[in-house]
Amino acid sequence: MKFSLRFNNDLPARDYIALARLAEDMGFDQFWISDDLFLRSAPVLLTAVAGATTRIQIGTCIVNPYTLHPAEMAMMAATLDELSGGRFLLGVASGASEFLKWVGIPAEKPLTAVVETMQVLKRLFAGERAPFVGSFVQWTDEAYLRFPSRPVPIYLGALSPKMLEALGEHADGGLPLLLPPEHYTTVLPYIQAGAARAGRSLDQIDLAACIWCSLSDDRDAAQAALADKIAYYGHAMSALIWERLGLTQDDFRPIENAVMRARDLAKARALVTPQMLRIGVVGTPFDLIERLEPLVAQGVRHLSFGPPLGPDPAHAIRLIGQHIIPHFKRS
Repeated sequence: MKFSLRFNNDLPARDYIALARLAEDMGFDQFWISDDLFLRSAPVLLTAVAGATTRIQIGTCIVNPYTLHPAEMAMMAATLDELSGGRFLLGVASGASEFLKWVGIPAEKPLTAVVETMQVLKRLFAGERAPFVGSFVQWTDEAYLRFPSRPVPIYLGALSPKMLEALGEHADGGLPLLLPPEHYTTVLPYIQAGAARAGRSLDQIDLAACIWCSLSDDRDAAQAALADKIAYYGHAMSALIWERLGLTQDDFRPIENAVMRARDLAKARALVTPQMLRIGVVGTPFDLIERLEPLVAQGVRHLSFGPPLGPDPAHAIRLIGQHIIPHFKRS
């Protein structure tokens, strides 16, 4: 059983060092940081984390080939892997078109862009030249890393059916968002279909069951922390998630307007409904255990705890490390 933490790149930079050290002490296996536009740079944050830790694996969740060229993606990944002593994990995906539109980048052919990116990255990490003539990648025979690298594991962040199938077909690991946790039953058949098409077993894929949670003894504070995340990201999620919740993107548009344009987080938080709060788990570690036990019973072997974790992320990390990790290790 593996356990990981995922953070947005919205905290003060120095916080990540303390949180990563705490995560390592509490027995977590992986520490992921997102690279969302106009927030802090995940590669810079992970460089600091690499120097402050010794065991825990570190990764991006995620970088995309539209705002970070695949060649620079390879350079960054291989360098961070070298710096961390072989602990780096490269999380890639197509990025959210709702955010890419801020900088005028149309997310054209997202599946093709991501699959071709993974294909050339694997060749680069293997020390090969990577000439490629595709729809997205157009590389010559001079495309190769000029320094040695190991095969850095590539994790695919997937939300849509086709991207979930690509996860099963091509990736070393997966970061599918299970919002809510019960969404696992929806995404699993797509991943299985992709794996079957490639003649692979799910045992060959480190499939992280990525949930959102907010743990605290103060339930109102925990709910507010989760509502803030939903307010920021809800409009950018996939149709599969909205359908699972019985919602549509239009339900999130007034919230998007409040947080992105009016920059009124209090108003946006107030617009988050109880139905939307079902995206994550709010409460105590025991509330979270109750929601996760069915996933483990269905075969999940990697539990990944994501933002906001709680109004006090360090306290939430301790709660997970003291209660949830021991519980599932015993079971």
